[in-house]
Amino acid sequence: MRIVVVEAGLGTPSSTRLLADRLTAATAEILAGQDFEFSTVALRELAHPLADNLLTGFPSGPLVPAIEAVAAADALIVVTPVFAASYSGLFKVFFDVLEPGVLRGTPVLLAATAGTARHSLVLEHAVRPLLSYLGALTVPTAVFAATEDWGAAGVGALDERIARAATDLSGLLGVGSAPAAGLDAEAAVVQEHAFGAPATFIDELLRSART
Repeated sequence: MRIVVVEAGLGTPSSTRLLADRLTAATAEILAGQDFEFSTVALRELAHPLADNLLTGFPSGPLVPAIEAVAAADALIVVTPVFAASYSGLFKVFFDVLEPGVLRGTPVLLAATAGTARHSLVLEHAVRPLLSYLGALTVPTAVFAATEDWGAAGVGALDERIARAATDLSGLLGVGSAPAAGLDAEAAVVQEHAFGAPATFIDELLRSART
């Protein structure tokens, strides 16, 4: 079985790629001994072919195997940086050029990076709706990493959230425990950040008012 990691980091290195690698490692650890292989699609390397695809309607060059890999994947891990309070344009363009229905029923782990925890709800108001619209089965636990999350410890720290999301994805693949009963994988808002509690809309409003 194949798990494809799609990351939209722009720098080399980037926090987006770092989070993608840590999610991959956590998932691979849970799936150790199982017949899974991992590959990574770095969208930074596909910027020009993606622009050409938008203009011509056809993929070319290295974009072709990238699209084929995603279409054939049994699961995805997708990670985007946050720009203007949403996913990056490069991230959106890649999913725009996929054929309709290609992700239907595919388990997808969602993740994002940003400079501040104020953007933590981007996974719920932008990334999850996009992947759900495309028919993907989004993992309940999404992972958001702000600058202050890197190296932080304690309840709800980044490593803990990464492990939980990897466990959820593995459960949807039939390995280990399935996501908690009663959660709708395409609608449940369980995004957590470094404070350890679920990031509700009211929580974010109150936090924004204090800062």
